[in-house]
Amino acid sequence: MILEIVSPEATLFKGEVTSVAVPGVNGEFQMLNNHAPIVSLLVKGNVKINAQNIKIQKEFVSKFNKVNEQTFWLPINSGTIEMKDNKVIVLAD
Repeated sequence: MILEIVSPEATLFKGEVTSVAVPGVNGEFQMLNNHAPIVSLLVKGNVKINAQNIKIQKEFVSKFNKVNEQTFWLPINSGTIEMKDNKVIVLAD
């Protein structure tokens, strides 16, 4: 599936991922390939990205925490997420 993370400043990440977990208002939840469509508000926490080959642009690497070669976390204060047709868009503050 495709993940796009957009902040007020720029698009921080866009690429193919195997899963993404987000801090929803009712707790953390994870989306995998072919997840049902969803729209949700996000609260303070980490967007957790898992992928085989994560490529983050140099100017945004400092915003992400590297857990291992396949997992990165992005701390956010709030936001919104939409998943539809195997594309996840995170609007993050």
